[in-house]
Amino acid sequence: MCIASNNDICKSAKPNTTYWKSIKWNKVNRHVTSLQRRIYRASNDNNKKKVRDLQRQLMRSRSALVLAINKVTKENKGKFTPGIDGFKASSDKARGKLVDELMNKDMKSHRPKPAFRKYIPKKNGKLRSLGIPTIKDRIYQEIIRMALEPEWEAKFEATSYGFRPKRRQHDAVSRIYYNIKSGKWCWVFEGDFKSCFDTLSHEFILNQIKGFPHSNLVKRFLEAGYVDNNVFHKSNEGTPQGGLLSPLLANIALHGMEETLGITYKKRIKTRNGMKYESYDSKGDYRMVRYADDFVIFAQSEKAINKVFDILEPYLTKRGLVLAEDKTRITHISEGFDFLGFNCRRYNDQVSRVKPSKNSIKRFVEKVKEICKSSNGSNIGVVINKLNPVIRGTANYWRHVVSKDIFSRMDSYLWWKVYKFLLRLHPNKSKTWIKNRYYPFYYDGKHYGNWIATDPKTGKILEKMAWTPIKRYIMIKHDFSPYDKDKEEYFENRRTTFCFYTR
Repeated sequence: MCIASNNDICKSAKPNTTYWKSIKWNKVNRHVTSLQRRIYRASNDNNKKKVRDLQRQLMRSRSALVLAINKVTKENKGKFTPGIDGFKASSDKARGKLVDELMNKDMKSHRPKPAFRKYIPKKNGKLRSLGIPTIKDRIYQEIIRMALEPEWEAKFEATSYGFRPKRRQHDAVSRIYYNIKSGKWCWVFEGDFKSCFDTLSHEFILNQIKGFPHSNLVKRFLEAGYVDNNVFHKSNEGTPQGGLLSPLLANIALHGMEETLGITYKKRIKTRNGMKYESYDSKGDYRMVRYADDFVIFAQSEKAINKVFDILEPYLTKRGLVLAEDKTRITHISEGFDFLGFNCRRYNDQVSRVKPSKNSIKRFVEKVKEICKSSNGSNIGVVINKLNPVIRGTANYWRHVVSKDIFSRMDSYLWWKVYKFLLRLHPNKSKTWIKNRYYPFYYDGKHYGNWIATDPKTGKILEKMAWTPIKRYIMIKHDFSPYDKDKEEYFENRRTTFCFYTR
């Protein structure tokens, strides 16, 4: 009730815009997670009507909108990178206004703007094109992803690992080791799709998501085109890399390789230490591992592996894909092959090992060399601050395979590069002076040494790769998904203690 004189004006106590800091994030996350789990369960039960009803409910919810805005404008690396309209929402006030603006709009009527085309260097020296959508387009893409992903997580293949929740490169590499360790699956088909993200068939993707409540908006995103050097280009095929929805759409399009190869699974209940657990036996003439558009297929004979080209032909044709000739080949595991920066090989002692690949080591060496070269004239603190994140990141990526000797080699290389840097920095000083100033005895209760590079001003040290313990990675189990409520305890254990154990 409002009691006021004739001259008074009654004003609402509600602010004009959403107060971003007042959002109850725990409640928002619980609401979205609950709906996503229900979508997953309905999809698993093949209840399409319930899936669509829940997807509509999720995409209309305020919770999904604020989570999408938070991800696009606060969490993602490209949060400060605008699309072609130049719009950014870098403050809480701007985010609050965005919530109110988009809540009052009909998502179905949204017309996406063309993506801004940008190029980044690839490992092979070529350029990869990225399509950067506008902030509003990214928000709507994220909302669609929230609704579409749980449905497809109930369908995706167990051996697909790229761009999926709670799955990573090490799961794919662990699956490869599991396949080659016995030496039985000894022939390898190394495959890579040529310009996969640029050539995927729109018609095939849209047919796969037929019935999805916002399939027309997905179609508009696919056909929005891009602006390159101020020139508009149409997009009649492909999913632009850079969009939040693109990785999921690519996975949806690439789904089905196991079925094409005739791979099936048989569930078994086994007992270990008196505890029952689920196990899945693979059946068929082939085994496979796919990470996004990179994949490997295993067979027991050369004859069987040579048939893969013909077997995959209808799979490729439907999706508008061809194999990259320069990256597709057949090898024997005794020769070894590279996958995701690791080399997988079976040696003469009949032992299979996974190690960092030569190209991966080479890239690390070149990165160290570039940092030391670009830091000429700077003090040791600058070099240490630049090198430590690279050392930690690389060591953490390599730590789950056979890397102990490589860690020692890289530490020796790092020592020489930093020592030579100090000799150039102080050309008129003796080696004894450099040793006393930059290499005091170091001990932190765990690590010690006389030759650990130290910044004399701050006390910061150059970390060693060998300080990172080698730990075996435990592969995610079969088709387990974080959207499955029954697997909540499994993923919590995996997050805390179960995922790794010291070798």
